[in-house]
Amino acid sequence: MQRDKNDNMEQIILPLVNKNEENVVFPLVINVLSRFWGEEIPVDEIGKRSLQYKNFKGTVFIEGLEIAEKKLGLSSIVYRGSLDDLKKRVSQGFPVIVVLPGIGETVQFATIVCGYDANENRVLTYVTEPDSYGAIPEDKFEEDWSQDDYFSILIFPKDMTDIFKNDRFEFERSNRIYLETERLKIQGKIHESIDLLNLVLNANSPNKEENENPQILCLLAGVLNELNDEKCMALYKRVLDINPKFYLANRGLGNFYLKNKNYELARENYAKAIEINPIRFGPIYKNLGVALMNLGNDVDARNSFKEYLRHVPDAADKENILQFLNS
Repeated sequence: MQRDKNDNMEQIILPLVNKNEENVVFPLVINVLSRFWGEEIPVDEIGKRSLQYKNFKGTVFIEGLEIAEKKLGLSSIVYRGSLDDLKKRVSQGFPVIVVLPGIGETVQFATIVCGYDANENRVLTYVTEPDSYGAIPEDKFEEDWSQDDYFSILIFPKDMTDIFKNDRFEFERSNRIYLETERLKIQGKIHESIDLLNLVLNANSPNKEENENPQILCLLAGVLNELNDEKCMALYKRVLDINPKFYLANRGLGNFYLKNKNYELARENYAKAIEINPIRFGPIYKNLGVALMNLGNDVDARNSFKEYLRHVPDAADKENILQFLNS
């Protein structure tokens, strides 16, 4: 373990891993932390598990955690973090995976917090370049991180588990189930995913605080949204009552209203999502443009389509959008 510590900055030195090693079942951030803890990457296991996700673009985080736990002797905790918790973990020598807003066509991404600069109030994040790291102002980092409800993952050797025995990790159980359910959804096991999510949200559950986990609520809302089940609306609104900055809930409501031709409510919710973060997800501007066009607001619709192409310059439907703009 390498650490760089002075009066103002504390940083954990992480191994440099080529970004091309990103794998659908073994995300780059898990790869980096596995190597940080001195483990050899189980290439055969990764190859075997990835076969079932040939057509999926993205990562299946729970697969990576299971590989780390079952093949590398590591443990993990999935929880709702905080800035104070991040600083504590870095001071203890533990890097933390966090989920932050994406950009362009990526709605969210995972990175590793590996340090902080107390003098400049900046959070240090992992970068796949030699002798480099990201330095994000604390206020900006916390604002962005809040949009995904401070989602955090600790990975550490099993023989270090006692270090955390007196710590409370909020939503530890339900955030783990969130990842397990996400896998079921990706695998097309929709009804199994609904059953598992409802089990967590059962009012008689012994862990009632887990019922207020926005991750679980929003994932169930998303599954129901895909089935065009109007019960998703109440779940999205419950998420926003808990965390008004939860971007994906406003976007999800917008999508539901758009496909059900409630264009005014679609416009309203897309606008709220964009207000939270105007650069997070370019395709939302296309959807907003469709809603505005159906409301007869061609001027604002055109502006939204232009914003879409500005954020996603290589969009697959670029030519169709340009034809409309030039008509």
